Amino acid sequence: MRRAASIRDGRRKLRVLAGVPVILAAIAAAGVSAPAGAATGMPDPAAGATAAASPATCQHAFVPAYPWSSSFWAQAMDSKPAPGVMILNVTGTGAGTAPVPHFQTLVRRAHRKGITVLGYSSTGYGQRPAAEVEADARNYKAWYKVNGMFLDLTANTGGELSYYRKLAAYIRAVDPGSVIWLNVGAYPAEGYMSAGNVVVAFEGSYAGYRQLRVPAWTAHYKPARFADVIYATPASDLAAAVRLSRQRRTGYLYATNLPGSPDPYSALPSYWASEAAALAAGCPAAPG
Repeated sequence: MRRAASIRDGRRKLRVLAGVPVILAAIAAAGVSAPAGAATGMPDPAAGATAAASPATCQHAFVPAYPWSSSFWAQAMDSKPAPGVMILNVTGTGAGTAPVPHFQTLVRRAHRKGITVLGYSSTGYGQRPAAEVEADARNYKAWYKVNGMFLDLTANTGGELSYYRKLAAYIRAVDPGSVIWLNVGAYPAEGYMSAGNVVVAFEGSYAGYRQLRVPAWTAHYKPARFADVIYATPASDLAAAVRLSRQRRTGYLYATNLPGSPDPYSALPSYWASEAAALAAGCPAAPG
């Protein structure tokens, strides 16, 4: 999930990476245990390989909040319930060179709603210099007080795994409480579960989602460790898409009726309120 190079209204438009080939490799680092995540996406050492492979019940919506528009952010934040996570994408690559007051205001509003906000940083499939991603992590934290990082264009083969582990270690050194999402867009080598709290395991159309095969190793992790993005999902198929995501033990979901091209993240789906309510249907009621 990244932006295109063209500038519009003082921001860069998002460009979807539909059709990017992804090579799956079944490689796990020997002797490294993957940290399991609680429903918040935070590390949970007590979870993990003992998690039952039952369908997800309580799910959370998340939003790639890439548009500049305050109304877009307000519509997402004011939904009932509010999304669990929103992703702040300032430049299409990272945090930029200076804070943007407009986004600082929006992030403060999101935090008051109890929403986790992650800063967007492209990793270029492990080819972007780590120092640049590290600078994004520092600046997002200093300028926007984000709760963690969304690392886009994540590779998924064993050769790049050390790159992501080192990035994760650095990010958590900058902010020990950081939540780290890895946007692989497909199920990665299992070793990647040791680098991030949440892995985006699918980014594609609903037609493609229906054909997705889930690796057996995912049964060793709680649903809160996985997120899916499903675009080109007609309103008539929303309920089926949510059911399918639950069967696949997906803890976080963003579905939209917008097509994959030119930009499935330029607006919220027309059924956003229904989607937010459907995902929370299996969650305990909030107190009071």
